[in-house]
Amino acid sequence: MAALRVLLVEDEPVIAMLLAEVLGGMGYEVCAIEATEADAVAAAMRCRPDLMIVDARLGAGSGVAAVETILRAGPVPHVFVSGDASSVQALKPDAVVMQKPFREADLARAIQRALDAAPVP
Repeated sequence: MAALRVLLVEDEPVIAMLLAEVLGGMGYEVCAIEATEADAVAAAMRCRPDLMIVDARLGAGSGVAAVETILRAGPVPHVFVSGDASSVQALKPDAVVMQKPFREADLARAIQRALDAAPVP
């Protein structure tokens, strides 16, 4: 089975690099790493990810808004990461949200919850 393609949206370059490395080690293929809302939306259209890991707050735009735009084209399982998870959860009560910092095991569980909640094609 082919590795799931992951779109990573994170505006802190070091965190993005580390997260991409962790995801690769977990068997995922990171198809794009983007730092802005607009670039995230463009990358989603280009690489058609199977999963998205999205920082809720970006320096240029909003990860939450990017996901809302991307989901208009169809469902994509996603996990929000944030330094303020409670505010994201308040905005998106059904979303899978992880508080930064987190461990690899937390990420694996969050990804599984997002994939399990996704509609079956």
